[in-house]
Amino acid sequence: MKSNMSSILDGLNPEQLAAVTLPHQSALILAGAGSGKTRVLTTRIAWLLQTGQVSPSGILAVTFTNKAAKEMLVRLTAMLPLDPRGIWIGTFHGLSNRLLRTHHREAGLPRLFQILDSADQLSAIKRLLKSMNADTEKFEPKKVQNFINSNKDTGLRSDKIEAYDPYTRRLADFYSAYDEQCNREGAVDFAELLLRSDEMLARNSVLREHYQERFRHLLVDEFQDTNRLQYRWLKHFAGASSALMAVGDDDQSIYAFRGAHTGNMNDFQRDYAHDNLIKLEQNYRSHGNILDAANALISLNQTRLGKNLWTAAGPGELIRVYIAYNDQEEARFIVEEAQALHREGTALNEIAVLYRSNAQSRVLEHALFGAGIPYRVYGGLRFFERQEVKHALAYLRLLANPDDDSAFTRIVNFPARGIGARTLEQLIDAAQGAQSSLWRTACNSDAKPGGTKGLAGFVALMRAMQEAIIGLALPEAIAHILQTSGLMAHYQAEKDGQDRMDNLHELVNAAATFIRDPDALAEEDDDEGMMANFLAHAALEAGMHQAGAGHDALQLMTVHSAKGLEFQTVFLTGLEEGLFPSEQSLAEHDGIEEERRLMYVAITRARQRLYVTQAQNRMLHGQTRYGIASRFLSEIPAVLLKPVNAAYPAHADTPLQTVARSQHSNSPWRMGMNVRHAKFGTGVVINLEGQGNDMRIQINFGGAHGIKWLALEYAKLEAV
Repeated sequence: MKSNMSSILDGLNPEQLAAVTLPHQSALILAGAGSGKTRVLTTRIAWLLQTGQVSPSGILAVTFTNKAAKEMLVRLTAMLPLDPRGIWIGTFHGLSNRLLRTHHREAGLPRLFQILDSADQLSAIKRLLKSMNADTEKFEPKKVQNFINSNKDTGLRSDKIEAYDPYTRRLADFYSAYDEQCNREGAVDFAELLLRSDEMLARNSVLREHYQERFRHLLVDEFQDTNRLQYRWLKHFAGASSALMAVGDDDQSIYAFRGAHTGNMNDFQRDYAHDNLIKLEQNYRSHGNILDAANALISLNQTRLGKNLWTAAGPGELIRVYIAYNDQEEARFIVEEAQALHREGTALNEIAVLYRSNAQSRVLEHALFGAGIPYRVYGGLRFFERQEVKHALAYLRLLANPDDDSAFTRIVNFPARGIGARTLEQLIDAAQGAQSSLWRTACNSDAKPGGTKGLAGFVALMRAMQEAIIGLALPEAIAHILQTSGLMAHYQAEKDGQDRMDNLHELVNAAATFIRDPDALAEEDDDEGMMANFLAHAALEAGMHQAGAGHDALQLMTVHSAKGLEFQTVFLTGLEEGLFPSEQSLAEHDGIEEERRLMYVAITRARQRLYVTQAQNRMLHGQTRYGIASRFLSEIPAVLLKPVNAAYPAHADTPLQTVARSQHSNSPWRMGMNVRHAKFGTGVVINLEGQGNDMRIQINFGGAHGIKWLALEYAKLEAV
């Protein structure tokens, strides 16, 4: 036994040892990034079992992912001679499912109840709305789904929702009817698992006391990511003789948008730990300069429990800072550095490029594609494979080639315009009979009696768009299509639609960049040829499949996706105000503190080398925007930074836009000048921004067109 205990405890630092061998009492373990928290949790369980303090059935261990639960079980199996399968270990939802299966009668469920995934749930909601004759344009099924799930995640049933307006009251009615439908059909959705088990334990004192007596030790991983309902659920298992160990890091709480409540850590201190706090501050991942930067940055947050990471590995390299002229130059620099590192022996899968917004990946992907560097988008799709981008491209494809049936079927009822499956079946049959394309058949049916209203509306929409984009440059044409098609409005209405909207804006940027490429036009220089070439370019990039899991490939990901991962080299891109920190965070309560925690997570992903990059101007919504350096750059001590190009302004805080405007003296364009645009007619210049090829002009066209910003390089303006 002593030999086994010695091997289990070998190599633990004093704080880790204190946490592992803690007496039977509740405690909060404040575990910094790279401090070995998984080892502490697993070793704690092994210690309790090996010393006979508890049997496997007396332990409840909660993780946030199935992967983490499996990893913990694998480690325990390697450490212990006994079978640990008696331990209840899993995610909140997985353990809730186990509870409901065991006590289905008490939960009011059939023994073989079915679990609805997100797609199944959406289908069930659509059936419900149809049966209730709901206006699905006003109450979109996706919106109803988000309303139901967000309320379940906060522990609210339909009768507890404060509905102060008719719209919300109607949503609450749908929620109530949806619950009734699920109960009739013996089905539960993902959010229901946790809420139903919470309600069962709350009302059934006998069942609750049974589990409180059974589970003498409760351990929770990633406690900073718990929401209010999850904490409430956990408290049902905590009896007078239970010892709770919550392991987390409030500095890495970055999921407020998912409902995570950082206040749970303070509440846990008050409710259970009673100031029994152990800090794991020794970092086994990163070198000292990286940790010093992270510590300095996060120390500016006011609402934190406080810790200071340190390492015995030495200071290591300074953090490299690169200030690029624009986002394309930023991408080129990253590609060139990655190539150099790879030549020196660094595996590509040990190099990660992190960004705040998914839309930033497009320029990076283009540069990697051009350099022939294999890459993998971690936790997501390549830019041209994303659903919203494929929808937008399908509109372009159909406009460019009316006989493209796959493009037609993708967008004919997206966004929804009341074209049902039966209508499409009839159209397909008619097209096959006439040996014609779906578009041409739809145009013919539109002119005949009996043609459906939905199809007629789609045909009219596409014809109007075709007419409207004549004479427009490619980026302007795409921007018009995104708005007129309803794609922008559709994603704007989604709860989490901002990322998709950003990607659609980035498609406009891609077009603006593409038309500046001297090789883009090939032998054609008209608008139709440009669109065809752009679509071919998109297809080529989309067709280069991601490297498989077993292949060496550079890693691209958002900072949120990077949590829990580590790499030898990290490039942290887009350090500009409004991008990182995000523009939305500037208006949110505690928004900057959450963004700073996100920056802290990003910095601590790097083991040996960290780059931070900023672009002085970046394509946004098809136009060049000038920005200023992120405040986070100035929050890192200058002694830890190593500029790698002459453009680096030591913590410059002067908007580069101001500098650019001062350089318009040689431009032929002046404010107050009258100009003519092929599409918008005559207008007057009211503002200018940028210089050279990147100049854009704000023009008041009056009337229906109003005020517009146009990029000078492709706006085809003429003075009048």
